[in-house]
Amino acid sequence: MQIQWYPGHMTKALRQIQEDLKLIDLVIELADARIPVSSRNPDIKKLTNGKSHLLILNKADLADAKVTQQWQEQLKEEGILSLALDSREKKAAKEVTAAVLEATKEKRERDLRRGIKNRPVRALIVGIPNIGKSTLINSLAGRKSAKTGNKPGVTKGKQWIHVGKNLDLLDTPGILWPKFEDEAVGEALAFVGAISDDVVQQEELALLMYRRIPQLIPGRIASFYEIPEDLEDAQVLYELAKSRNLLKAGAEPDEVRAARLLIDDFRSGRLGRITLEGTACQN
Repeated sequence: MQIQWYPGHMTKALRQIQEDLKLIDLVIELADARIPVSSRNPDIKKLTNGKSHLLILNKADLADAKVTQQWQEQLKEEGILSLALDSREKKAAKEVTAAVLEATKEKRERDLRRGIKNRPVRALIVGIPNIGKSTLINSLAGRKSAKTGNKPGVTKGKQWIHVGKNLDLLDTPGILWPKFEDEAVGEALAFVGAISDDVVQQEELALLMYRRIPQLIPGRIASFYEIPEDLEDAQVLYELAKSRNLLKAGAEPDEVRAARLLIDDFRSGRLGRITLEGTACQN
Protein backbone atom coordinates (compact mmCIF):
# COMPACT_ATOMS: atom_id res chain seq x y z
CA MET A 1 0.00 0.00 0.00
CA GLN A 2 1.71 3.19 -1.19
CA ILE A 3 1.05 6.03 1.28
CA GLN A 4 2.38 9.58 1.15
CA TRP A 5 1.19 12.60 3.16
CA TYR A 6 3.22 15.79 3.45
CA PRO A 7 1.12 18.96 3.91
CA GLY A 8 2.85 22.23 3.00
CA HIS A 9 3.14 23.53 6.56
CA MET A 10 5.59 20.70 7.36
CA THR A 11 8.28 22.10 5.05
CA LYS A 12 7.98 25.48 6.75
CA ALA A 13 8.09 23.87 10.20
CA LEU A 14 11.25 21.94 9.33
CA ARG A 15 13.00 25.15 8.25
CA GLN A 16 11.88 26.83 11.47
CA ILE A 17 13.32 24.00 13.56
CA GLN A 18 16.66 24.43 11.81
CA GLU A 19 16.64 28.14 12.71
CA ASP A 20 15.60 27.51 16.31
CA LEU A 21 18.30 24.92 17.08
CA LYS A 22 20.76 27.64 18.09
CA LEU A 23 18.35 28.66 20.87
CA ILE A 24 18.00 25.30 22.56
CA ASP A 25 19.97 23.02 24.90
CA LEU A 26 18.10 19.76 24.38
CA VAL A 27 15.98 17.99 21.77
CA ILE A 28 13.06 16.00 23.21
CA GLU A 29 11.86 13.63 20.50
CA LEU A 30 8.61 11.72 20.89
CA ALA A 31 8.22 8.40 19.09
CA ASP A 32 5.38 5.87 19.22
CA ALA A 33 6.31 2.86 21.38
CA ARG A 34 4.36 0.59 18.99
CA ILE A 35 6.52 1.62 16.00
CA PRO A 36 9.84 2.88 17.44
CA VAL A 37 11.56 2.86 14.03
CA SER A 38 8.89 4.17 11.67
CA SER A 39 7.83 6.96 14.03
CA ARG A 40 11.26 8.63 14.05
CA ASN A 41 11.64 11.28 11.37
CA PRO A 42 15.05 10.87 9.64
CA ASP A 43 15.07 14.58 8.69
CA ILE A 44 14.81 15.55 12.37
CA LYS A 45 17.62 13.14 13.22
CA LYS A 46 19.92 14.76 10.64
CA LEU A 47 19.02 18.30 11.71
CA THR A 48 19.50 17.78 15.43
CA ASN A 49 22.69 15.71 15.24
CA GLY A 50 25.14 16.98 17.87
CA LYS A 51 22.48 18.30 20.26
CA SER A 52 21.74 16.61 23.58
CA HIS A 53 18.86 14.24 22.93
CA LEU A 54 16.07 12.60 24.94
CA LEU A 55 13.90 10.04 23.15
CA ILE A 56 10.46 9.43 24.65
CA LEU A 57 8.63 6.27 23.62
CA ASN A 58 5.11 7.58 24.11
CA LYS A 59 1.88 5.55 24.18
CA ALA A 60 3.81 2.80 25.96
CA ASP A 61 0.52 1.74 27.56
CA LEU A 62 -0.57 0.53 24.09
CA ALA A 63 2.67 -1.33 23.34
CA ASP A 64 3.96 -4.71 24.51
CA ALA A 65 5.83 -3.89 27.74
CA LYS A 66 8.46 -6.60 27.20
CA VAL A 67 9.28 -5.38 23.69
CA THR A 68 9.43 -1.78 24.91
CA GLN A 69 11.97 -2.79 27.55
CA GLN A 70 14.05 -4.52 24.85
CA TRP A 71 13.93 -1.33 22.78
CA GLN A 72 15.14 0.73 25.72
CA GLU A 73 18.03 -1.67 26.31
CA GLN A 74 19.04 -1.42 22.64
CA LEU A 75 18.78 2.38 22.69
CA LYS A 76 20.97 2.49 25.80
CA GLU A 77 23.61 0.42 23.98
CA GLU A 78 23.46 3.00 21.17
CA GLY A 79 24.05 5.81 23.68
CA ILE A 80 20.51 7.20 23.45
CA LEU A 81 18.76 8.28 26.65
CA SER A 82 15.16 7.06 26.47
CA LEU A 83 11.99 7.07 28.51
CA ALA A 84 8.84 4.98 27.98
CA LEU A 85 5.57 6.45 29.20
CA ASP A 86 1.95 7.37 28.64
CA SER A 87 1.87 11.17 28.33
CA ARG A 88 -1.67 11.25 29.78
CA GLU A 89 -0.54 9.90 33.15
CA LYS A 90 0.17 12.30 36.01
CA LYS A 91 3.57 10.74 36.75
CA ALA A 92 4.74 11.45 33.17
CA ALA A 93 5.60 15.07 33.97
CA LYS A 94 7.84 14.10 36.90
CA GLU A 95 9.61 11.39 34.87
CA VAL A 96 10.27 13.71 31.93
CA THR A 97 11.54 16.54 34.14
CA ALA A 98 13.99 14.18 35.86
CA ALA A 99 15.19 12.84 32.49
CA VAL A 100 15.64 16.39 31.14
CA LEU A 101 17.82 17.30 34.12
CA GLU A 102 19.87 14.11 33.62
CA ALA A 103 20.31 14.79 29.90
CA THR A 104 21.49 18.36 30.50
CA LYS A 105 23.58 17.75 33.63
CA GLU A 106 26.93 18.49 31.98
CA LYS A 107 25.59 21.64 30.34
CA ARG A 108 24.13 22.98 33.59
CA GLU A 109 27.36 22.25 35.49
CA ARG A 110 29.30 24.08 32.77
CA ASP A 111 26.98 27.08 33.15
CA LEU A 112 27.58 27.15 36.90
CA ARG A 113 31.35 27.19 36.40
CA ARG A 114 30.86 30.20 34.13
CA GLY A 115 28.76 31.95 36.76
CA ILE A 116 25.45 31.41 34.95
CA LYS A 117 22.85 30.50 37.56
CA ASN A 118 19.17 29.62 37.44
CA ARG A 119 18.84 29.69 33.66
CA PRO A 120 16.06 27.32 32.56
CA VAL A 121 16.88 24.45 30.25
CA ARG A 122 15.56 25.31 26.79
CA ALA A 123 14.22 22.23 25.03
CA LEU A 124 12.78 21.69 21.57
CA ILE A 125 9.99 19.12 21.52
CA VAL A 126 9.56 17.32 18.19
CA GLY A 127 7.79 14.31 16.74
CA ILE A 128 5.47 12.98 14.07
CA PRO A 129 1.79 14.05 13.94
CA ASN A 130 -0.62 12.71 16.58
CA ILE A 131 2.22 11.47 18.78
CA GLY A 132 1.01 13.15 21.99
CA LYS A 133 3.34 16.17 22.19
CA SER A 134 0.59 18.60 23.20
CA THR A 135 -0.73 16.22 25.85
CA LEU A 136 2.76 15.87 27.34
CA ILE A 137 3.33 19.63 27.29
CA ASN A 138 0.05 20.27 29.10
CA SER A 139 1.02 17.65 31.69
CA LEU A 140 4.42 19.30 32.20
CA ALA A 141 3.00 22.81 32.36
CA GLY A 142 0.17 21.80 34.68
CA ARG A 143 -2.31 23.67 32.50
CA LYS A 144 -3.74 23.61 29.00
CA SER A 145 -0.95 25.36 27.10
CA ALA A 146 -1.15 23.42 23.84
CA LYS A 147 -4.09 22.28 21.74
CA THR A 148 -4.73 18.55 21.78
CA GLY A 149 -6.72 16.29 19.51
CA ASN A 150 -6.92 12.66 18.47
CA LYS A 151 -5.94 13.41 14.89
CA PRO A 152 -2.75 14.57 13.16
CA GLY A 153 -2.07 18.23 12.49
CA VAL A 154 -3.59 19.95 15.54
CA THR A 155 -0.47 22.02 16.33
CA LYS A 156 0.32 24.28 13.34
CA GLY A 157 2.87 26.82 14.63
CA LYS A 158 5.65 27.05 17.19
CA GLN A 159 5.14 28.28 20.75
CA TRP A 160 7.29 28.62 23.89
CA ILE A 161 5.84 27.13 27.07
CA HIS A 162 7.33 27.83 30.50
CA VAL A 163 7.43 24.79 32.80
CA GLY A 164 8.28 26.01 36.29
CA LYS A 165 11.67 27.62 36.87
CA ASN A 166 13.82 24.91 35.32
CA LEU A 167 12.42 24.28 31.85
CA ASP A 168 11.24 26.20 28.79
CA LEU A 169 9.74 24.11 25.99
CA LEU A 170 9.54 25.09 22.35
CA ASP A 171 6.63 23.20 20.83
CA THR A 172 6.55 22.45 17.10
CA PRO A 173 4.00 20.93 14.70
CA GLY A 174 4.13 17.21 14.03
CA ILE A 175 6.36 16.63 11.01
CA LEU A 176 6.66 13.74 8.57
CA TRP A 177 9.11 13.54 5.67
CA PRO A 178 8.37 13.96 1.95
CA LYS A 179 8.81 10.36 0.82
CA PHE A 180 8.72 7.03 2.67
CA GLU A 181 11.34 4.84 1.01
CA ASP A 182 9.73 1.70 2.41
CA GLU A 183 5.99 1.01 2.01
CA ALA A 184 5.99 -0.62 5.45
CA VAL A 185 6.86 2.74 7.06
CA GLY A 186 3.84 4.48 5.55
CA GLU A 187 1.62 1.58 6.56
CA ALA A 188 2.90 1.62 10.16
CA LEU A 189 2.32 5.37 10.42
CA ALA A 190 -1.20 4.94 9.02
CA PHE A 191 -1.91 2.12 11.50
CA VAL A 192 -1.25 4.39 14.51
CA GLY A 193 -3.03 7.44 13.05
CA ALA A 194 0.01 9.60 12.29
CA ILE A 195 -1.23 10.04 8.72
CA SER A 196 -4.60 11.66 8.10
CA ASP A 197 -7.33 9.06 7.61
CA ASP A 198 -8.66 11.27 4.82
CA VAL A 199 -5.81 10.19 2.53
CA VAL A 200 -5.83 6.47 3.39
CA GLN A 201 -8.33 3.94 2.06
CA GLN A 202 -9.75 2.60 5.33
CA GLU A 203 -10.89 -0.81 4.07
CA GLU A 204 -7.46 -1.50 2.59
CA LEU A 205 -5.77 -0.37 5.81
CA ALA A 206 -7.99 -2.68 7.87
CA LEU A 207 -7.09 -5.64 5.64
CA LEU A 208 -3.39 -4.87 6.08
CA MET A 209 -3.98 -4.83 9.83
CA TYR A 210 -5.84 -8.15 9.64
CA ARG A 211 -2.79 -9.72 7.98
CA ARG A 212 -0.13 -8.02 10.10
CA ILE A 213 -1.36 -8.50 13.67
CA PRO A 214 -1.67 -12.34 13.52
CA GLN A 215 1.97 -12.48 12.40
CA LEU A 216 2.84 -10.96 15.78
CA ILE A 217 0.12 -12.52 17.93
CA PRO A 218 -1.42 -15.56 16.22
CA GLY A 219 -5.16 -15.89 16.71
CA ARG A 220 -5.63 -12.47 18.34
CA ILE A 221 -8.04 -11.02 15.77
CA ALA A 222 -9.92 -14.28 15.17
CA SER A 223 -10.56 -14.83 18.89
CA PHE A 224 -11.35 -11.18 19.65
CA TYR A 225 -13.99 -10.86 16.93
CA GLU A 226 -15.05 -14.53 16.90
CA ILE A 227 -14.42 -14.91 13.19
CA PRO A 228 -12.62 -17.72 11.33
CA GLU A 229 -8.86 -17.54 10.85
CA ASP A 230 -7.20 -17.31 7.42
CA LEU A 231 -10.12 -15.65 5.66
CA GLU A 232 -9.74 -14.46 2.08
CA ASP A 233 -9.48 -10.67 1.79
CA ALA A 234 -12.96 -10.42 0.30
CA GLN A 235 -14.42 -12.20 3.35
CA VAL A 236 -12.67 -10.41 6.22
CA LEU A 237 -14.71 -7.24 6.63
CA TYR A 238 -17.93 -9.05 5.70
CA GLU A 239 -17.43 -11.60 8.50
CA LEU A 240 -16.30 -8.95 10.97
CA ALA A 241 -19.40 -6.84 10.27
CA LYS A 242 -21.64 -9.89 10.75
CA SER A 243 -19.90 -10.78 14.01
CA ARG A 244 -20.43 -7.29 15.44
CA ASN A 245 -23.91 -6.85 13.92
CA LEU A 246 -22.80 -3.86 11.84
CA LEU A 247 -25.54 -3.76 9.24
CA LYS A 248 -26.65 -1.44 6.45
CA ALA A 249 -30.18 -1.00 5.13
CA GLY A 250 -31.50 -4.36 4.03
CA ALA A 251 -29.52 -6.13 6.79
CA GLU A 252 -26.37 -6.25 4.64
CA PRO A 253 -23.07 -6.31 6.58
CA ASP A 254 -21.48 -2.84 6.61
CA GLU A 255 -17.86 -3.40 5.61
CA VAL A 256 -16.92 0.29 5.89
CA ARG A 257 -17.94 0.38 9.57
CA ALA A 258 -16.21 -2.96 10.13
CA ALA A 259 -12.96 -1.52 8.78
CA ARG A 260 -13.28 1.52 11.02
CA LEU A 261 -13.97 -0.73 14.04
CA LEU A 262 -10.83 -2.84 13.51
CA ILE A 263 -8.64 0.25 13.09
CA ASP A 264 -10.10 1.95 16.17
CA ASP A 265 -9.82 -1.21 18.27
CA PHE A 266 -6.10 -1.42 17.48
CA ARG A 267 -5.41 2.28 18.05
CA SER A 268 -7.27 2.39 21.37
CA GLY A 269 -5.66 -0.76 22.74
CA ARG A 270 -8.88 -2.76 22.88
CA LEU A 271 -7.15 -5.45 20.81
CA GLY A 272 -4.43 -5.60 23.45
CA ARG A 273 -0.92 -4.20 23.80
CA ILE A 274 0.69 -4.70 20.41
CA THR A 275 4.12 -3.57 19.19
CA LEU A 276 4.46 -3.71 15.41
CA GLU A 277 8.27 -3.33 15.25
CA GLY A 278 10.73 -5.43 17.20
CA THR A 279 14.38 -4.74 17.96
CA ALA A 280 17.21 -5.83 15.68
CA CYS A 281 17.69 -9.04 17.65
CA GLN A 282 14.01 -9.93 17.23
CA ASN A 283 13.93 -9.16 13.53
